[in-house]
Amino acid sequence: MLMSVSHLSKYNNLKCIAKDISFSIQEHDKIGLIGLNGTGKSTLLKILAGQEDYKGEIIKKKDIRINYLPQIPSFQPQNTVLQQVYEDVGNDVEEYEIKSILNRFQITNHLQPIAQLSGGQKKRVALAIALIKPCDLLLLDEPTNHLDHEMIEYLEKYLTKFNKALIMITHDRYFLERITHRMLELDHGQLYTYEANYSQYLEQKAAREESLLNAQHKRKQFLKKELEWVRAGVQARTTKNKGRLQRYEALNQIEDIPISSQLEMIDTASRLGKKTIELHDLSHSYDKVLFEPFHYLFQRNEHVGIIGPNGSGKSTLLHIIAGLIKPTQGYVEYGDTIRIGYFQQGHETMDPKKRAIDYIQDEARYLKTSQGELSAKQMCEKFLFDQDLQYTPIERLSGGEKRRLYLLKVLMSAPNVLLLDEPTNDLDITTLQILEDYLDSFQGIVITVSHDRYFLDRICQTLFVFSNQKISVHIGGYSQFIQSQTHVTTPKAKPSGQKPVKKRKVTLTYREKQELQSLEEQIPQLEQQLSQLDEELNQASEFAIIQELSTQRNKLEKQIEEQSERWLELLEKQES
Repeated sequence: MLMSVSHLSKYNNLKCIAKDISFSIQEHDKIGLIGLNGTGKSTLLKILAGQEDYKGEIIKKKDIRINYLPQIPSFQPQNTVLQQVYEDVGNDVEEYEIKSILNRFQITNHLQPIAQLSGGQKKRVALAIALIKPCDLLLLDEPTNHLDHEMIEYLEKYLTKFNKALIMITHDRYFLERITHRMLELDHGQLYTYEANYSQYLEQKAAREESLLNAQHKRKQFLKKELEWVRAGVQARTTKNKGRLQRYEALNQIEDIPISSQLEMIDTASRLGKKTIELHDLSHSYDKVLFEPFHYLFQRNEHVGIIGPNGSGKSTLLHIIAGLIKPTQGYVEYGDTIRIGYFQQGHETMDPKKRAIDYIQDEARYLKTSQGELSAKQMCEKFLFDQDLQYTPIERLSGGEKRRLYLLKVLMSAPNVLLLDEPTNDLDITTLQILEDYLDSFQGIVITVSHDRYFLDRICQTLFVFSNQKISVHIGGYSQFIQSQTHVTTPKAKPSGQKPVKKRKVTLTYREKQELQSLEEQIPQLEQQLSQLDEELNQASEFAIIQELSTQRNKLEKQIEEQSERWLELLEKQES
């Protein structure tokens, strides 16, 4: 066992983050930590990383090494990238390894001062540091934010092979589905554990909630009958009656299941006329050409996703459509009824001292919706900002709550064209699901830049793909696009009269199939041996025995790593 958490409690001012929760972390656990924005997921991760105080007991394995990726990294601005990495990881890692992983995350100028990096670049440097530094427990807070699809897929493969303990907060549902085998859900200060990946968690959670509601209903029915008995004035003279009264009091003290408020998305769009938005041979350049002339006419109620590498010009295209910058070449033609709402990356500059309700009222005090006219206060309540949160200064809101407040402000302008730049960053999964449902029925155009593969599959019927300074249009969602790419082959010209050579299908040989089956049996056995060695190490007291067991453990760990890599290699070949 790496860590044991017992009777942990944590309050931020009057807000309960954790109330007497207990759980443990095993050596090879891969855990997803989920919950609504503002419930305290990041705070709990900071507690495990030793960066927040708490009440309760946390017992850690001796000499445990913990790597922590925060949502917003804190670096020394005067350091270069390379200096910052060495400052955090020490001198035990070779420089070529550091440069290799930085390049993988598209940080290629290793001598660039930290002060010159964007927020997204700092997050990628912090992620590289967290991955390259040896550890026993890896804590990741929204690791996929600011990564493009290629980097997300690399990180997914890396974490799949990662043979140490992992706890991560992420909204990426494909990530949770493919990597984790255990879920921790933080809700109203309570922690619920599920031995499951994401899809299994959804099933188990629904069953748990149904069971709890049934038990609560039975308890209330029983209390109703007992209340009638108490009101009848029965004298508690006998031991039997006294026991019955005590049982009634005990059951009456049990708190009801807290009802989780649900974000309520309502129709706020203005009417969209026949004429929409047309891009006339748009092109844009800075030091180099971002994308060559591109022409497109958006259809009414069309949902378009934009994908491509970081720095290829995706956000620039949204800026041009929003009218914030002028294109180097071409122009945008708008219909008379077009009203654009632009939900930019992160959130716009907010006055930290301003209250949430004032921030919304600056946009509009009343809004006409399909449900009638609603006040800013009512809209805040529908977006889970209760009376207390509405009058809370913005600086005291969590990152996810700020994003939700910003989304509300965008919708308060009643747009019929929504430009969404990385809308899934810092939003919890429940809010994402409701946003997706809302966008399904949105009476207008949706244009979104996103690296969330599930979100793109769920929302978009068309993709703009940025590649090699060109924008190509593909019909369908992200998974359909990836599938089409893997099946595309470029035919080569054949000499006249020569018969075409059939391409051999990639298959496993008989020996490779036997090897794959053997590895699937051997790896769990080796991992079991590793666990037994760890138990022996914990009990050993003589130095010679500890040294011998440590040597055995290192050899066994290396063997597991080699066999796991070979297993993945054969598995990928089989799937292809």
